[in-house]
Amino acid sequence: GGSRMRLLGSVSWALLPSLLPAGVGGRAGDFSHRFSPLAEDVCALLILGAMFGFASYYGDHMVLQKEPAGAVVWGYGEPGAAVTVVLSGAGGLVVMKKTAQVKGPSGTWTTVLDPMDQGGPYALTAGQGSENVTLRDVYFGDVWLCSGQSNMAMTVLQIANASQELAAAARYPYVRIFAAAPARSNVELDDLERIDLPWSIPTAENLGHGNFTYFSAVCWLLGRYLYEALRYPLGLVEAAWGGTPIEAWSSPRALRACGLLGDQLSGPQTPSVLWNAMIHPLLNMTLRGVAWYQGEANTFLHTDQYNCTFPALIADWRQAFHAGSVGQTELLLPFGFVQLSTYRQQGPADSFARLRWHQTADLGVVPNARMPGTFMAVAMDLGDERSPYGSVHPRDKQNVAHRLQLGARAVAYGEKNVIFQGPYPTRAVLEVTRGLLNITYSQELVWRRRDMRAFEVCCSSPPSPCGWLPAPVVAVESRRVTLALAGCGGLVLALRYAWAEWPCDYQSCVLYNSWGLPAPPFLLDRVPGGFSHHFHSRLRF
Repeated sequence: GGSRMRLLGSVSWALLPSLLPAGVGGRAGDFSHRFSPLAEDVCALLILGAMFGFASYYGDHMVLQKEPAGAVVWGYGEPGAAVTVVLSGAGGLVVMKKTAQVKGPSGTWTTVLDPMDQGGPYALTAGQGSENVTLRDVYFGDVWLCSGQSNMAMTVLQIANASQELAAAARYPYVRIFAAAPARSNVELDDLERIDLPWSIPTAENLGHGNFTYFSAVCWLLGRYLYEALRYPLGLVEAAWGGTPIEAWSSPRALRACGLLGDQLSGPQTPSVLWNAMIHPLLNMTLRGVAWYQGEANTFLHTDQYNCTFPALIADWRQAFHAGSVGQTELLLPFGFVQLSTYRQQGPADSFARLRWHQTADLGVVPNARMPGTFMAVAMDLGDERSPYGSVHPRDKQNVAHRLQLGARAVAYGEKNVIFQGPYPTRAVLEVTRGLLNITYSQELVWRRRDMRAFEVCCSSPPSPCGWLPAPVVAVESRRVTLALAGCGGLVLALRYAWAEWPCDYQSCVLYNSWGLPAPPFLLDRVPGGFSHHFHSRLRF
């Protein structure tokens, strides 16, 4: 069908209906979302009649990014032709008019709307010569992109209290949803080839279409909770595919930065194929933020490169979305993510623990110097052994989304009084004579499980390898945890917390803050010469 053939979006066909196969009449969208072999046959016909209209992901009911950014709008036309874009409000009152030239040979036009306050509904009309295409019921608000693997693709139908959550859809008509179809490509595409759900007002049916299809529960709940805090429209864009490693979502540029090009993987795991087909097409969209839930596939692929590949993906997406939106999407695009939950109760390997650590670029807490403008929902305490979708797919997505929206409000929206991080160590002090290790945390602590051994120390004399031993908690007071170092004769070389595939039962890890947020896992192994035998040696984290 040629690269500029797009069978999606609101398109006006410059063809007599009699030339078209049955069912391809006036409204392209009616058949385009059931993309089928028919499309191939229509292709030649469509090229005869120059196609005019918006790109695939502009449609009725959509949300465009509000001020301070301007929303980018683009589409297809006759090379060289002038396109007029008109935004009109109630009663057809013209709010804004823009003109754009269709560029050859791509046959695309682009314009940036002036920044608009939140609200609507508006009509957006593009005209070229005698042809007009109008999108209706368009609102301005914040647009969030949700991406990742199956825990992001898991739909509202699959989660805890699904029936109540689906029934609640009707109360949120201003949280609009859109889902790209899973697709892969060996080259970067400029537009989506297929769409699973065009822009829609949420209903029980489109939020619970089927398992792992649309609409993403984490994305929906994040949008819903943000709407409750912000009280203006939100547009949610889902682009997720189960079982996919980060390499598939990364551009070749990002992979090169981590020395990872040239791998032989196939299908949706091939490097860059999902970047090419599902992310690159969206770059012209003005965004407010990204939510990401991915990493399970990398617990057995390039696990120890994730501390490079993940920060590289974030930096690369930011640069690409900023450039693609003509500078409208901010350079430090807020990027939220879910730290991995659990998989197997007695998982022998520590690949989940390592990946959780690498998700923070080995610093344990975000935002940090290597990952500015990010926020994280800890999920290691939300395990669900009896999930019908397998224990790697916990059904409590409400707490995941709640923790994510706290981070979004603090990091993306700058709310000063929102606590979004759990307690994190700020220093450790060894009392050798008493065989104790005192760890000071950033917040007041709640000691939720007294019978669990979540802390471990590595005691040895170099160069022998680490032997990890449990270090029982003997006291928790205010911000301080005291560990007993029984059996630790030599140096304490390292310290770790919750370092396991399944660190604790549901909402029952050892340490939380008073807002119910868990202390994230950590590994402290860069102790110069170990915790020394001075009575009060201090180690700053």
